[in-house]
Amino acid sequence: MSKIAFVFPGQGSQSVGMAKDAYDQVEASRAIFNQADEALGFSLSSMVFEGPDSDLKQTKNTQPALLTASIALYEALQEKGITADYMAGHSLGEYSALVASGVISFSDAVSIVRARGTFMEEAVPGGRGAMAAVLGAEREALAELCAQISSQGEDYVVELANLNSPGQIVVSGLQDGVSELVQRVKEAGGKRAIPLEVSGPFHTSLMKGAAEKLQDRLSQISLQDAAVPVIANVTAEPVTDAGTIQSLLVEQVYSSVRWEDTIMYLVQQGVDTFIEIGPGNVLTGLIKKIDKSVKLYNVNNLESLDLMAAELG
Repeated sequence: MSKIAFVFPGQGSQSVGMAKDAYDQVEASRAIFNQADEALGFSLSSMVFEGPDSDLKQTKNTQPALLTASIALYEALQEKGITADYMAGHSLGEYSALVASGVISFSDAVSIVRARGTFMEEAVPGGRGAMAAVLGAEREALAELCAQISSQGEDYVVELANLNSPGQIVVSGLQDGVSELVQRVKEAGGKRAIPLEVSGPFHTSLMKGAAEKLQDRLSQISLQDAAVPVIANVTAEPVTDAGTIQSLLVEQVYSSVRWEDTIMYLVQQGVDTFIEIGPGNVLTGLIKKIDKSVKLYNVNNLESLDLMAAELG
């Protein structure tokens, strides 16, 4: 029996106009955008559909916008009657997975990720943080190089942030540390490192202040146990218990995203079909590098949804 996992994208997948066709044509999707506008007290939907891109790229806007677009597309998918055995999301995408599995209400989630984005932006002064994608390095060798560079002093913090796929690891930290790692990447067997356009050193110990504020916010809402197991970024293992999910969401802000391990775990559990729900196709590309044998679908608009439903129907 074929097993299906729904996976949801994180920051970097956003684009102006995302999920507009779902908003126009699917009542349940439109309701999600309306709920977001109401929960946030401003028109997120106008920003998503009209831009400007510079506003959408601000972390405090990107996070609620991506969550909203992903859940709007998920609502459209729901109408096709396709269900998942497991769910997972990349960083911010974990919140989409938790909404889809009934852990957190959408309106609570959109308020929380707006706050999460703000806390993450405030954790380190603007322009001090940096991230880079390293190609071709082994995890252990790269971790060792990070430790060597970080030991030079507090301006040189650099850590492994996203363990994305074989040969693609994102490092994160302060400008000096990340710049030095980009220069020295060949020492860890890496081919090259590409600086990323981001506003902060996400998924590092520098985010612990943001995590503490997030903990306060999360303690004010009620979480339910998951109806479908969600694979946590922090552990790459399934979690359904509401209390555990809450503490892992706090940890997630300053811990590595174990995406490669997550996909390998799901494949070991017999998942042979992955459906990426949300803007872009970043996760589809990563999963292809992790395991070429699985079936991959991408639901980033209604046309792709119809094609997938016809094949799986």
